[in-house]
Amino acid sequence: MRDVEPIPRFGHRRRLRVGLLGGSFNPAHEGHRHVAEQAARWLRLDQVWLLVSPGNPLKPEAGMAPFAERLASARRIADGRRVLASGVEADLGTRYTVDTMRRLTRLFPRVKFVWIMGADILDELPRWRRWTDIAGRLPFAVLPRPNYNARALAGQAAHRLRAGRRRPREALLLPGAAPGWVFLPVRENPVSATAIRRAAAEGIVP
Repeated sequence: MRDVEPIPRFGHRRRLRVGLLGGSFNPAHEGHRHVAEQAARWLRLDQVWLLVSPGNPLKPEAGMAPFAERLASARRIADGRRVLASGVEADLGTRYTVDTMRRLTRLFPRVKFVWIMGADILDELPRWRRWTDIAGRLPFAVLPRPNYNARALAGQAAHRLRAGRRRPREALLLPGAAPGWVFLPVRENPVSATAIRRAAAEGIVP
């Protein structure tokens, strides 16, 4: 578990509040860092872990950079203390969020976890394996993504979980209080991994 060992010693006995931001990170970019920082601020998280997936079951392998390359890109946007890049899913041998969640909560029983996602993920959530189990065991925060917000908030997952939705001012109640979720009204970051890959393929240097 070397990728998740740098949990800081804060000198008190309260349980740590940790956000989990999973994804392919193909590559990691400023938009991911923006999401991590905004979630940390609203939820007062001690850390955010960037969980780099060894292989997303919902994404094609074509165009997917090697795991080591994607993990390295996540480490470049992390600071090594408050925002950590982690390849723990590869260590655990898990590919599905529901399995990763179960293992992490057992490994770190004194950590209050909250799952962080963009509106695009909320929109696709019903396609995930046992997604209602995930939402029932782990609170989550949704951040805006261009062109996805209205559709996601009117979609199947938001409708199914509407009873657990909290107001933004209640965001601090989330870690450790599943089930429940919040849509955070923060500034959108337009950067996307798809656009970065397209620019690279066309030889465009930012």
